[in-house]
Amino acid sequence: MTFALQALAVAGKDLRIEVRGRHALGVVLPFACTQLIAFGLSFGPDRSLVAQTAPALLWLAVFFASVLTFRGAYEAEGEDGALEGLLLAPVDKGAVFIGKAGAVTAQLLSLEVAIVLLTGALFGVTMTGDVPRLVATLMLGTVGLVSVGSLFGVLTEAARAREAVFPLLVLPLTTPVLIASIRATALIQAGNPADAGSWLGLLAAFDAVFLLAGVTLFGHLLED
Repeated sequence: MTFALQALAVAGKDLRIEVRGRHALGVVLPFACTQLIAFGLSFGPDRSLVAQTAPALLWLAVFFASVLTFRGAYEAEGEDGALEGLLLAPVDKGAVFIGKAGAVTAQLLSLEVAIVLLTGALFGVTMTGDVPRLVATLMLGTVGLVSVGSLFGVLTEAARAREAVFPLLVLPLTTPVLIASIRATALIQAGNPADAGSWLGLLAAFDAVFLLAGVTLFGHLLED
């Protein structure tokens, strides 16, 4: 079985678990919506201020949704002792990482559609501007978050690291992704898509580095 087929098999397995468990629909989406409402209401009735902060509200909601999604990607396997099975399975561990990252990306992108629609419905703010660049920003930003979360998410199932791994590793590493995604979204929404090119380039470079790091290091983290 080729690397690509192994990755697709892992992604398909994770997506089937999600469809059966409805973790994203039943837990992650309501949590993201609650965060979005709380952030929005904290600014009061000033619509102009909400419009200015809409990109940040959107990406913060996506970020908090991604936190739960990363945990869910490994939770079932951690509870059933299936992580040992992944370690012993005769498959490329890099393919396991890519497959899991692909499944989480698909889940987050579907959640982002709902979050964007909810932003418009709650605050009267719509994501306007260069649609291809907006889609590219969502894609690159999501892959950036997923590449970090899927790499270190496996450590959350280790008893000693469970409480420390996220704040110590994931939060600092995802900060550049959040900043670049917010800036690119804000520039595109403001009608300056050309100025967002450098931020999109930064996101693309970050994605490439951490996807490569994930393929290289995932097997070692799984062993630990």
